[in-house]
Amino acid sequence: MSSPVIRLLLCEDQTLMRQGLRTILDLEPGMEVVGEAANGEEAVRRYGELRQAGLGPDIVLMDIQMPLMSGVEATAAILSAYPDARVIMLTTFDYDDYVFESIKAGAAGYVLKDLPAEELAATIRHVAQGEPFIQPSIASKLLIEFGRRAKGDRNQPQSAESGGEELSARELDVLRLLAQGASNREIAQQLCLAEGTVKNHVSNILSKLQVTNRTQAASKARERKLI
Repeated sequence: MSSPVIRLLLCEDQTLMRQGLRTILDLEPGMEVVGEAANGEEAVRRYGELRQAGLGPDIVLMDIQMPLMSGVEATAAILSAYPDARVIMLTTFDYDDYVFESIKAGAAGYVLKDLPAEELAATIRHVAQGEPFIQPSIASKLLIEFGRRAKGDRNQPQSAESGGEELSARELDVLRLLAQGASNREIAQQLCLAEGTVKNHVSNILSKLQVTNRTQAASKARERKLI
């Protein structure tokens, strides 16, 4: 008896990359691309439509950096509505923060776009069987970062006693860029977040530092050696 077909939703904002992935995966035995999305919001909407139509998807291939809503945010939204969803992050970024944020969002896999086609297909099959997968080169970095964070490095949330007013790791990331003069849009692009999410982080930062504007926030951050 043949194995059931693995139905895929491709979420990638670059048309050429998305079409290339579709061509490769449609040729792979036992796989079928049932939908595409060009931004994070469309990914969430399309996933829901396919589920309601009984078309899966069994696996979502999700790019991290997409317009309107990042891949990480889209993954979190999909998993919030459908806890059994399986998402593989397919990206050019192997930055530690991206990996951590993806795992926190509920991603079941994380691989780079330079992965050979046969290895991508194998990853999809692993995750479809319920086996989480992180590309080995990324996994080694992840273990190092886990150890570093466990020792209480600068990425740990700052406590009130240390002068950080309990800023989260992500808020510290935003604060550093804010202090460099970056706009919300520029911060969103660098951290692969939606601009609305950055606005929320900035608002939280101002509140926690008890200041009223970005200039004061940058000044207080330097004063307290947060950046």
